[in-house]
Amino acid sequence: MTGGAPLKGEIMIAGAKNAALPILCASLLTTDPVELFNVPDLQDVRTMLKLLQQMGVALEFPNPNDRSHLILQAKEITSPEAPYELVKTMRASILVLGPLLARMGRATVSLPGGCAIGARPVDQHIKGLKAMGAGIQIRKGFIVAKIAEPNTRLQGNAILTDMITVTGTENLLMAACLAQGTTILENAAREPEVGDLAELLVKMGAKISGIGSDRLVIEGVPTLHGASHHVIADRIETGTFLCAVAATGGEIVLKNCRPDTLDAVLVKLKEAGLKIKKGADWISASMSGRPKPVSFRTSEYPAFPTDMQAQFMALNAIAGGASRITETIFENRFMHVQELNRLGADISIEGNTAIVEGVDKLSGATVMATDLRASASLVIAGLAAQGETQVDRIYHLDRGYDRMEQKLTQLGANIRRMK
Repeated sequence: MTGGAPLKGEIMIAGAKNAALPILCASLLTTDPVELFNVPDLQDVRTMLKLLQQMGVALEFPNPNDRSHLILQAKEITSPEAPYELVKTMRASILVLGPLLARMGRATVSLPGGCAIGARPVDQHIKGLKAMGAGIQIRKGFIVAKIAEPNTRLQGNAILTDMITVTGTENLLMAACLAQGTTILENAAREPEVGDLAELLVKMGAKISGIGSDRLVIEGVPTLHGASHHVIADRIETGTFLCAVAATGGEIVLKNCRPDTLDAVLVKLKEAGLKIKKGADWISASMSGRPKPVSFRTSEYPAFPTDMQAQFMALNAIAGGASRITETIFENRFMHVQELNRLGADISIEGNTAIVEGVDKLSGATVMATDLRASASLVIAGLAAQGETQVDRIYHLDRGYDRMEQKLTQLGANIRRMK
């Protein structure tokens, strides 16, 4: 890409990756069809669909040219197993564990892989499922789970996780829907994507109260039925494009988004100097002049999301002053720092805090993406840099952004994908 061009125009935001993945897994909970709209066409979504098909889930695209609309039907689960080959590239594959255990009474799931940004252990998933009556062992890199008493269901229980975990909350929520009795999830994740999964489960016949809070109460039912659902808009994709226009200047309109899920991010963007107008499902943003530095600390929703940290670091790299960014969620989520410094940024790290001294300009160079959001930060930096920037290993980008380079081209960026 060649930097320096302000962004101008209008684009559509895709459905949220972090909502679509658990929602796809929820299809395992019923023999009926589950129809989904606004599903993003991402590498992680394709991997999850491949995994579900291997288990016996039938997949249909009513319009073969539109991958955002699909129908899943798990009439018969032929293989309640998630093999290493499919799981190694994607941590979210752990989300089949709860639904398989609830419906089939057993599951064998490889310990997950994915981005190298932190340990993200699955111990809270295991702790919760054990509390619901599952016997679980780790054997040769696999989680082998089954309901201790044959021909019985999981049992509702009060579960307090030691930490807030998004996928842990989602796994236990899905399992609890088919459990016997009432399950109370304390310290539950409040992310909008968790709420979106819960909304689908309610449409499928689940009894859930407390959606959007840190205390979910689920009254188990014997069976769930089919439903139709529109996946929530991707707040991280929305925030990424807003950071891009804040870094390059210009004026853009984002359609099909959910501004109400982005409060903490919008506050910081306004602090940086971005002018923002918004409606129920759109945001218009314009930027003139150099961004102002913004300091922040990542934390669980509704606080500032860790998934926006790298993009804001790219913005702070060219801001007029110094900023401090503290990462509290993942222990090694600063791998983009040395790559941004290759472009001329002045960033140093002290423990879990990055100190960013804004520079007048970045200069194009060849850099390497280390994880999904790091790759987005390098694209933003490249769009703002003088000269040409090449980002290698963009397969990370394809895991979470639906045709990013096409959307940026639509906005006037000078960017192309090279084989």
